[in-house]
Amino acid sequence: MGAKNIEIVCGTLQPGHGTLPHAHPGIEQVCYVLEGAALAGIDGQRQQPGPAIAVIFLPTCSVSFPAVGGMLCKVLIICSLPYEEDSGRVIR
Repeated sequence: MGAKNIEIVCGTLQPGHGTLPHAHPGIEQVCYVLEGAALAGIDGQRQQPGPAIAVIFLPTCSVSFPAVGGMLCKVLIICSLPYEEDSGRVIR
């Protein structure tokens, strides 16, 4: 679409699967849970967002986001600046 400062992705996580701890320097990220539940890790603290809950990950945080429970987790992911699945922009 030509956007230079935002990326929006809709994804599905299998139960027990998701991201390992990592950081996105220079990238703000919002994960909005559409269905199911996840365990949002932010600098070692955990929250369990369910449907209609958003979690904001700041560029300076170490984050993780695995699905929990017995069902799929559908999530809308919004990044600014675009992350574009570029492994060079991630710190693990």
